[in-house]
Amino acid sequence: MTNTVQTRVVLYGRSGCHLCDDARDVVRSVCAETGSGWTEVDIEAGPYEGRDLVDELGELVPVVEVDGVQQGYWRIDAARLRRTLTGPGSRPLP
Repeated sequence: MTNTVQTRVVLYGRSGCHLCDDARDVVRSVCAETGSGWTEVDIEAGPYEGRDLVDELGELVPVVEVDGVQQGYWRIDAARLRRTLTGPGSRPLP
C-alpha cells in the first residue's frame, strides 16, 4: 500500500481468506505497474465510512473497487483491473 499517490483502488477482504491473499497480490502488482494508490480494508474491523461491510460484502470478498465503483469480487482479474486503471475514461494520475 502506498500513501504517496492518491488512493484509487480499495481491496475489501478478511483475514484467513485465501482468495483475499490472491487478490492482494494482483492489486499490489497492477497498482505498482500503473502507479495507482491502493488500500485494503478488513470488512470485519467494524463499520467503514458508515457502511456495514460484513452485511454488504461478506459473501463476496475479496471485492475490488476503483474510484468507488465495484470492479470485481471473488477472483480478481489483473487484465480487467489494469484496463480500468489505464483505459479510456480512466482518471489521470495526480
